[in-house]
Amino acid sequence: MTITGFTHSTSVDVPVQRFEVFTGAGRRRDWSDEEKDQIIAESYSGEMSVSAVARRHGLSPGQLFTWRRQVRKQAEQALPPMFVPAVIDSSAERRPKPRKAMTKNASPATAIELEIGDAIVRITSGADTATIAAVIQALKASS
Repeated sequence: MTITGFTHSTSVDVPVQRFEVFTGAGRRRDWSDEEKDQIIAESYSGEMSVSAVARRHGLSPGQLFTWRRQVRKQAEQALPPMFVPAVIDSSAERRPKPRKAMTKNASPATAIELEIGDAIVRITSGADTATIAAVIQALKASS
């Protein structure tokens, strides 16, 4: 917040005077890594909105969103990319498919099949990503 005031004079000999009052930090804040990590963790807690956490710590919400984006980017770069071999089973195409009763508007379901150990996971469109990830982690742990 800035308050500006002017002192005017009718006399030519007296110069115009101006004063400004600045409130706030007035300088760049230097946050330690520990402070940033704590603020970012608090913003992910779900107890308050990101904007509320930013206000509580005297930050702009944009700055906190930038910190969160930087942390996500660092985490993504730390993990090596994971690829899974895709195998097209030609015998699966020749197998007779079981008939299903379909409604007029229903389209045939497309699926991705993952083979993990002795298990085959079939993922259809619209499947919940959190559930898929949990199933894959459980299968990896058991194999």
